[in-house]
Amino acid sequence: MIATPFLSRISKWNFIIITLFIFTNCTTESSTLKEAGNDWPVYLGGNSSAQYSPINQITRENIDQLKVAWEYSTGDASAEGKSQMQCNPIIVDGILYGSSPKLKIFAVNATTGKQLWMHNPNTEINFGMNFNRGVTYYKEGKEGRIFFTAGSNLFCLDAKTGQLVKRFGTNGKTSLKAGLGEDAKERFVVSTSPGTIYQDKIIFGTRVSENADAAPGSIQAFNVNTGKLEWTFNTIPQPGEVGYDTWPKDAYKNVGGANAWSGMSLDEKRGIVYVPTGSASFDFWGGNRLGDNLFANCILALDASTGKRIWHFQTVHHDVIDRDVPAPPALITIEHDGKKIDAVAQHTKSGFIFLLDRVTGEPLFPVEERKVQPSDLKGELTSLTQPFPISPPPFTRQHFTMADVTNISQASHDSVAKRLATLRTGEPFIPPSERGTVVFPGFDGGGGWGGAAFDPETGLLFINAKEIPCIITMEEKETTKTEEVDNPGAFVYQSRCINCHGKNMEGDASGTYPSLKGIEERVTTNDALEIINNGRGFMPGFKHISEAEKTAVVNYIFGLKNTATDIHEFGKEANERISKYNHTGYNRFYDPEGYPAIKPPWGTLTAIDLNKGTLEWQVPLGEYEELTQRGIPKTGTANYGGPVVTAGGLIFIASTIDEYIRAFDKNTGEEIWKYKLPAAGYATPSIYSVDDKQYVVIACGGGKGGTKSSDQYIAFSL
Repeated sequence: MIATPFLSRISKWNFIIITLFIFTNCTTESSTLKEAGNDWPVYLGGNSSAQYSPINQITRENIDQLKVAWEYSTGDASAEGKSQMQCNPIIVDGILYGSSPKLKIFAVNATTGKQLWMHNPNTEINFGMNFNRGVTYYKEGKEGRIFFTAGSNLFCLDAKTGQLVKRFGTNGKTSLKAGLGEDAKERFVVSTSPGTIYQDKIIFGTRVSENADAAPGSIQAFNVNTGKLEWTFNTIPQPGEVGYDTWPKDAYKNVGGANAWSGMSLDEKRGIVYVPTGSASFDFWGGNRLGDNLFANCILALDASTGKRIWHFQTVHHDVIDRDVPAPPALITIEHDGKKIDAVAQHTKSGFIFLLDRVTGEPLFPVEERKVQPSDLKGELTSLTQPFPISPPPFTRQHFTMADVTNISQASHDSVAKRLATLRTGEPFIPPSERGTVVFPGFDGGGGWGGAAFDPETGLLFINAKEIPCIITMEEKETTKTEEVDNPGAFVYQSRCINCHGKNMEGDASGTYPSLKGIEERVTTNDALEIINNGRGFMPGFKHISEAEKTAVVNYIFGLKNTATDIHEFGKEANERISKYNHTGYNRFYDPEGYPAIKPPWGTLTAIDLNKGTLEWQVPLGEYEELTQRGIPKTGTANYGGPVVTAGGLIFIASTIDEYIRAFDKNTGEEIWKYKLPAAGYATPSIYSVDDKQYVVIACGGGKGGTKSSDQYIAFSL
């Protein structure tokens, strides 16, 4: 069976409507398509998100002369290694604009790194939940502006001074919750990716909770001059909207998520914005959202002026394994069946590339709907099929079986094999289970949020990936009725906390979610209430729950008694957004030495020919030097952030946990240069030129997975 987008079988009248839409938008006056030239003016290099620079000064022949040109420190990294910087800075007219670990926005001279200004939003920042991947530049006449988000607000700055533009919104800021409804006012809503400018609008998606209490993930556009909401697209449809019948009745009232957290791409000439969306919440059980769940896990093509849907393509039906579409699609032009075609290239956490016609959403290579295993959890009804692209082939392995168990040592192999024998594994899209299910590639891919780089000269797409299996184990809640709970604090903990902090409050092995055991020795009950309200680390704030719930759960984790009357004072909202199951944590599957449980490679860089739909080469990305010294070939490592490709024939990428930035030959995949950074560069580099000198700059934030944090930006030149 061939999978197609919802609007794929285009009728004669649909074709006429699309043609008229394109003609209208192509003939109206609009600004030049913003793409990388000497500047890097937009997140990921341009509106196309192609991560390509036409600058060719640095080449294979002279890269041995590449040296540090300047360094800049923002001064606000976490001393405990809890902060991150995932910023892909933009460069406009010789000025670099970026963000710090605490979301301070700065401008520096792009040739010297000398600070020109810094703006502190004075917003309570949650290191783990509200990092920043970049800012947006807009110019009207002679006035340049910088848009960025911190907390739940969108800010507008004067690009010359860093001062708030007071006429925007209320004294320079407006709320990201404006179009999300009353229910979202006290819920966790931030934006980790920069907005997209079209004419006089800036378009945003948001990051929301992944649990049952998530806010809706609607797409919003704000006026760049006034900050007023211009349009909203509901990713969980409301009555009368397309897709409403793919959810239970009135699901939009009680289900959140389906949000666009990873940014978006823009075809400015056609006036179409391309929006990747994530899963609906709760991520791992969907018994309260039966159906295919449009427009979760979709590539959405929207009219950038109005927010109206033009087409969509769903990459996962009724997602229950956190298969968000993780990055903006690359808008490219390829040769297909002897014709030049404007296309959308979207990579996924599953290791797939969906190549779609940019105008209609039709797949350019066949996509099959294949049968997948059903769920065995109570109340769940997963999709019987999922879409698999035939070409290009996947850029990651698709299963984890006994034949794939790690071979770095006999002890590691035997330990992993014993554990693997107890789990559901061996196929893509196996649903979560009480027995335990292997999610492979892992929760965050496969392909990640760093994007993919497209080379227009060769038609090659370059994508980095992780191949680290994870284990998801579900536990049925003891009760879902408030009146049956003896300890109200235990009920709140089950409803709100157990997914991250674990059944026994032990946290997770990586330290991302800390143990709550002995918490009374570290903080007071008042401190704990403040953390619940405002969040900390990877924990969002919970201002939206009742004071009785907060008090009950604090008493529970501190081992204090809850009064009998507490039971009648809370829980209504939790019961409205109910999940019958919790999971036991985001558990990576490692061997006893702490390495991934599967045979290497664990991190890769792959070149894919999008004209032919074939894999050209694949090499390991990253290295555990201690394993290399043991005689084990380079394994690759986990990696976060993406590549850029240049007309000089090079791919630049940091991303790896070994803290190097590297350059590869784009034609062969040969690693030809690397430099040790002060902390891992979990970000995508930027490429630019000033006064005929080419620069490569990377944010060295570190902080993920227990790696050290930093606040440095480093630029390189010949």
